[in-house]
Amino acid sequence: MKVEIAFTQHALRVMEIRSISKPWVMKVVQHPKLRIQDPIDPEVERFYAEVKEMENRVLRVAVNTKATPWRIITVFPDRNMRDKL
Repeated sequence: MKVEIAFTQHALRVMEIRSISKPWVMKVVQHPKLRIQDPIDPEVERFYAEVKEMENRVLRVAVNTKATPWRIITVFPDRNMRDKL
């Protein structure tokens, strides 16, 4: 999947705090194991995939897929999705 991606300041800040790299985020967005609609915001989708470099932890990437370019809103390891993908 080739789409333009932009990162919000919030996403960049939490990525730095959590030591999450842009390539990991891009991999999750480009090759998600699970992609679902956010239950609160109809413009946001959640992308999930395991990241080998994070000890196979599941990374959740919230993306506004209605915006052009797509906007990465937030990123974090999702403990609730461990062993569910």
